[in-house]
Amino acid sequence: MELKHDAVAGTLESSDALVRVEPAEDLQVEIESSVMVQFGRQINETVREVLKDLEVEKAKVKVQDKGALECTLKARVETAVFRAVDQTSNLPWGSKL
Repeated sequence: MELKHDAVAGTLESSDALVRVEPAEDLQVEIESSVMVQFGRQINETVREVLKDLEVEKAKVKVQDKGALECTLKARVETAVFRAVDQTSNLPWGSKL
């Protein structure tokens, strides 16, 4: 999936995450988290897993995590990607493509 433009999903509220995606020449993932020491590796793996499932190979992704659960993080990444490709129907939420 190739991103067409920048997109955002989520909030900076407690137990949520703000995910920004934009087109890029390669895959870059930047994470800021209030629980980085405890869960940084898992957050990174979750973001990359969702991007792989959606076949996103070129994107700059910035995650500002405020203690979001894994399911919330996955939903925020999916939503940002779908918004960045202007996909509004037939959304394969949470499924491997």
